[in-house]
This record gives sequence, structure tokens and C-alpha cells, in this order.
Amino acid sequence: MLDRIIHFSIHNKLIIGLFVLALTVWGTISFLRLPLDAVPDITNNQVQVITQASTLGAQEVEQFITAPVELALANIPKVVERRSISRSGLSVITVVFKDGADIYWARQQVSEALKEAEEAIPAGLARPTLAPITTGLGEIYHYTVHPEKGYENKYTATELRTIQDWVVKRQLAGTPGVAEVSGWGGFVKQYEVAVDPDKLNALNLTMPDVFEALELNNGNTGGSYIEKGSNVYFIRGIGLVKTLKDIERIVVTTRNGIPVLMRDVGTVQFGSVNRLGAVTRNGEGEVVAGITLMLKGDNFVEVSRRVKERVSCYSTNAT
Repeated sequence: MLDRIIHFSIHNKLIIGLFVLALTVWGTISFLRLPLDAVPDITNNQVQVITQASTLGAQEVEQFITAPVELALANIPKVVERRSISRSGLSVITVVFKDGADIYWARQQVSEALKEAEEAIPAGLARPTLAPITTGLGEIYHYTVHPEKGYENKYTATELRTIQDWVVKRQLAGTPGVAEVSGWGGFVKQYEVAVDPDKLNALNLTMPDVFEALELNNGNTGGSYIEKGSNVYFIRGIGLVKTLKDIERIVVTTRNGIPVLMRDVGTVQFGSVNRLGAVTRNGEGEVVAGITLMLKGDNFVEVSRRVKERVSCYSTNAT
């Protein structure tokens, strides 16, 4: 057999030459298209369940959240191991699947099991959520949001964080290969009602009364409609809160026919979520940092290139 191949190659040099040339071209094209990755992901096949419960201590998190969730995840097939961390206000459960298990199938199984776990968790404590489809090696692009030189006093730490969460993050979201865009640093803006206990006692009110008033008076209500000639007029009650003054005018209760407003029981103001750290840049003061997380199994080089192009595009438009 080998002799016949050699004999054919010697007497058909043109065909063999064309075959070698085609093989060389094919190999070159395949090499150029080879998806080389700068940082191959060696993380095992895992799904994380994260639950935040800021009002609970570590022991309570373990008792009321981690234990019920782990029990609900016990019967999922193709699981290699389960491990959990219970800290003050935080529960993290990691479910490791076999390497052959599809990650989307695994997340579907965990998501279905969480429905059972939610019934076992006391109402109002917390709600378990799935972590993004990424790994510890998915941190591909770090950036900071900070004022240009000469404008340091124009933006506060709260405004920088608002820009990160509502502008930068939304522009980077949707980039192919990006699983999540996270930010930290600065202050997360929130609306606060600083209740005065003396005023509450004087009006014979409680904190649940304030919570209920805020909840019930922050939304639009739809009614029926009125037909007039060829026109139809829809009836709506507009009650969605947009400003601090809207919150101040929320009615908590009535006393002798006189409404007691939210501003009568406390001070309505802007505030921020309690934070555990800060971000600085070059020792020049506080900034806000962001990070893009790559989708598990995607190519590091390609995804980071797309993120850089997106950042460059929107930076040019903003300028």
C-alpha cells in the first residue's frame, strides 16, 4: 500500500503539489482563526446562589437562609459538591457540577430548586438569586470614573456613583461576551425619611404606619375610561414619587380631618446606602471603580477588545 502511494506521488507531481498547496493555505487560515486565549479559564463547572439579608447575623443567615437553600439543592443530579459561606448579611452557596453538564441546564436546575427554597425562607427576609454566568477569571476590564483635572470639585462621590450605575454600566451592558458590569466606591444614592420618634409618639403613630404609607403612596393607579363622542378618555391616578417634595406630601394618616404628611413626622432628604470601603486613584482622592465580567467559556482577547471599542466609542461621543 505504501509503495503504491509513493509510486502515485512520483508520477503525479502536479496533483500532489496542488494538494500540498491547498493544505498549506487551509492550515494558515485555520491558524489565523484559532481562538487563542491569553488567560484560559480552568475554573470548574459551578453555579453560585447569593442571598443578601442585611438585617440578619451570621448565625441567623445560616439558620434561615443557607440551610433551607442547601436542602432544596440536595437532589439536583450531576452535582460533584456543594459548599456554603454564611456571614453577617450574606449567604453564598456554590454548587459544582460535573464537567460534562451544560451550564445553562445546571442553572435551570438550581433555579427550579430555589422556588422550593423560597417557601421555606421566612417572608420578607431575603430572596436568593443566581450569580452571573462567569468565574473568578472573568474579570477582564477594570476602569475608574473620575472628573478630569480642573473639575475635581464639580462632582461628588454620590454623583460619580450615579454616573457609573445609570450611564456607564448601561452603555457597556449588551456587549457580546459580557456577563455583568459591576461598580463599587462612592455612595449609592437613596431617598431617606429621617423619622423623629417624638413626633411619632405625639401623633400616636408607629414605624409600620410610615412604611405602609410610603409603600401605598408610591405608584400610579389605572381606572376605567369615559367615552365622549369619538374620543375615549382613560382615567389614571398619578402617584409615582419623583422628587423629595412628593415624598413630603405623602399622607400618613388623618387627625380630626387634617392630613398628617410625611414631612410632619420626619425629615425627607437624600442619603446613601451604608458602605464598607472606598476607592482612590493615584492618591488624588476618591473615585468610583467598575469592572466587566466575561461570560463563562468566551474568549478573553475578543471580549476585552469589544469592551475597549465600546468604551472608546462612547468616550468620543461624550467628548
